[in-house]
Amino acid sequence: MYRRRQAGRLRMKTLDEYLQDAKRAHGHLCAGQVLGVRMAMLGLKRLGIDDPIGERKRLVTFVEIDRCATDAVAVVTGCRLGKRALKFRDWGKVAATFVDLKDHKAIRLVARESSKQLARTMFPEIPNKNQQQMAAYRQMPDSDLFDEMWVAVDLAPQELPGYKSGRRVCQQCGEGINFKRVVVQNGRRLCRACAGEAYYRPLQL
Repeated sequence: MYRRRQAGRLRMKTLDEYLQDAKRAHGHLCAGQVLGVRMAMLGLKRLGIDDPIGERKRLVTFVEIDRCATDAVAVVTGCRLGKRALKFRDWGKVAATFVDLKDHKAIRLVARESSKQLARTMFPEIPNKNQQQMAAYRQMPDSDLFDEMWVAVDLAPQELPGYKSGRRVCQQCGEGINFKRVVVQNGRRLCRACAGEAYYRPLQL
């Protein structure tokens, strides 16, 4: 649950509660998890979204790195790849863009490189870099952790959660293709692999 009932009213989860959720989902707690949780909490706050789990088709999140922070972002937002609400862009940046489909607003947050040096200044007595950053990232103001930018994100209908499309069959390999991912080459409907974008090479066994 994204919110819990306390004294007759609903309340948001705390940072520590989200960190425990992130630890369970990811397998360990690290500085990247703290960054991801705080990034997602800030993104939702800026968009005014109190309950992304309850309004699961309202939010789409783009993540720009395949590291620990991304798992934490998914825990807080409820955005998942299988729900078509989590989009991965392999840019190698600790950054995420949160898109409110209802109000047509989007904000991009990126972790500031200066936060690492600030962590060393805040906790010089902690020799372990990860532990040092974890302690500092829990306490730093949002403005020391992230740069913020309001952005526009154009999403085609087939990119939206809940979108359903006709299924096509690749005319070369015979595999089915969803979500208008067909590539037309020389008049033939092909999957991306057969069109030359394969990430794998078949082996002759």
